Amino acid sequence: MGAAIVDSLEAPGSLLVARRTAPPQFAGMWEFPGGKVEANEAPESALHRELAEELGVEVQLGAELESDTTAGWPLNERASMRVWFAEVTVGEPAPLEDHDELRWVSLSDPEETLGLGWIPADLPIVQALLQRVSTPA
Repeated sequence: MGAAIVDSLEAPGSLLVARRTAPPQFAGMWEFPGGKVEANEAPESALHRELAEELGVEVQLGAELESDTTAGWPLNERASMRVWFAEVTVGEPAPLEDHDELRWVSLSDPEETLGLGWIPADLPIVQALLQRVSTPA
C-alpha cells in the first residue's frame, strides 16, 4: 500500500513524493511512500507503520484512490498496491529508510508532477490522482 501525502486532505495543492534508493532497477526513481502489509495486519495499519518507519511521520488517512480492480493498482504480475490520500499530522517528513530525497510537487502543475522519473507502475496512479484532484468528488 502507498500514501498520496498531500498538504491538505480538504484542498490538496501539493503532493509529497519520494525517490528510491533500492532495488537497483528503481534507484533514483520517484514513488509513493508506503510498503508491504505484514501477516494479520490491516492495510491502513500497515500504511501508518510504514510511513512512521520510512518518513518519521504520523498521518491522517483520507479517501482511497480507487483503481479498476478490488486488489488495487497493478504493480506487476504478482502484486498490486492500494493508495490512500494522507495528510501529515505529526512530524516533518524525512527520508529515513528506502529513499534519499523527498520533494513536494504542485498538483496544479501536472507537467511538474508527471515530469519526474516515476517507477513505471506508479505512473498510472499519478495520472489518476491528478485527475481526481482536478475534478473533486
